[in-house]
Amino acid sequence: MSTIVDRPRYVCALGGALALMRAMHRTIPIVHAGAGCAYNYYIGGNAGAGYWGGGYCGAVSIPSTNVAEKEIIFGGEGRLEEQIRTTVELIDGDLYVVISGCQVEMIGDDIRMVADNMAGLPVLAVQTPSFKGNSQQGYDLLLETLARKYIIKTEARRKNTVNVFGVIPGNDPFYKGNLKEIKRVLALIGVNANTFIGEGETLDNFRNAGSAELNIVLSDVYAPLAAAAFQEAHGIPFIREQFPIGFFQTERFLRNVGKALAIEEALVTKAVKAEEEIYFDYFERIADIYNDIELQRYGVVAADSNYAPAVSNFISDELGWVPHLTMVTDPVTEKNKASLDRRFKNYSSGLEPKVYYDTNASALRHYLTANWERNRNHDYYEPFAPAVIFGSVYERDYAEELGVPLLSISFPITNRVVFNKTYAGFNGGLALAEDSFGLLVAAR
Repeated sequence: MSTIVDRPRYVCALGGALALMRAMHRTIPIVHAGAGCAYNYYIGGNAGAGYWGGGYCGAVSIPSTNVAEKEIIFGGEGRLEEQIRTTVELIDGDLYVVISGCQVEMIGDDIRMVADNMAGLPVLAVQTPSFKGNSQQGYDLLLETLARKYIIKTEARRKNTVNVFGVIPGNDPFYKGNLKEIKRVLALIGVNANTFIGEGETLDNFRNAGSAELNIVLSDVYAPLAAAAFQEAHGIPFIREQFPIGFFQTERFLRNVGKALAIEEALVTKAVKAEEEIYFDYFERIADIYNDIELQRYGVVAADSNYAPAVSNFISDELGWVPHLTMVTDPVTEKNKASLDRRFKNYSSGLEPKVYYDTNASALRHYLTANWERNRNHDYYEPFAPAVIFGSVYERDYAEELGVPLLSISFPITNRVVFNKTYAGFNGGLALAEDSFGLLVAAR
């Protein structure tokens, strides 16, 4: 039996491709779809990603064919060709990417043929109707096309150079700060990381990605097409690693990467040891008040497949909290569930959260009630407190109802402005701890 999705935490495939282009340097989207498709994405995506704006050519500046009845009846390929030529003439860019909406895909417009016929123009085409998937698939489809058609093929390999993907811009409001930290921690063990859309990176990072020694996909779920395309078109193997938050997860990440690249273990240990001294020196600051006013809490997490396992592990093994319940909010396959399930086991604390997979915004209330009975005028009742919810703005009303604080860490986030904040790596662990404890002492 089919079900409705109450307030989805993602957009369509076209929106995912637009989000990646928003993060890419001098890349101009050309939307072949009905009027409003691109702008509707911007309205939701901008606010939900911590107000990241339209960028170089986003928001109301996105070129679009705005197909109407005429094109739907007689075909819109001629209109698309006209739009491509006009866009290249009027908007200065280094790469132009045609992406398609549902209407033109249903009538059979061949956007790839039109793009290929633009002789001498840097134009690619990616089919991104909503029936191809959500924003996660849109990111993957565009990255796959870039891997097969844009990245230079070469037999040369740059030692200890890696490509990093699986952190989806917009879908992860903290993507830029996260990628900066991932690049930093990999450099600690002598690894040069190409994150494609990080600070200071340009389309050259895409063009030259074929010379990497290894691809690292920071997700158990995202970018399967892109990972396969890199391997098939460029011969670059890939490993999947959990998005790391905090000291222990980042140490494990570095050791796994070091092993994959045959980096001397002593070098990795030395780098980790130096970060350990810095990291736990900051944690010492909270030790006194943690014990004095009992800052331990129940933790509830409602987040995507990158953040849900990482945050649950972090609050258990680094904050010393009880990871009571986690809801993974991505639509995932049974195979993906099996991969994710193992991330919620074998915590150092010996604890494990109850894990659910549900895309509906209101589902957290149902699962928490099922696991912690509400007070029905019982003489003796243990409330679900003290607790903290890690989720999105969708959890705000429920957190207020329970009387517990909410930390927004997953899309959509409309109650925070995000610049270069990171929750990844060593520095991200400190930031998440600081934000978590800051909630608890805010009223003192």
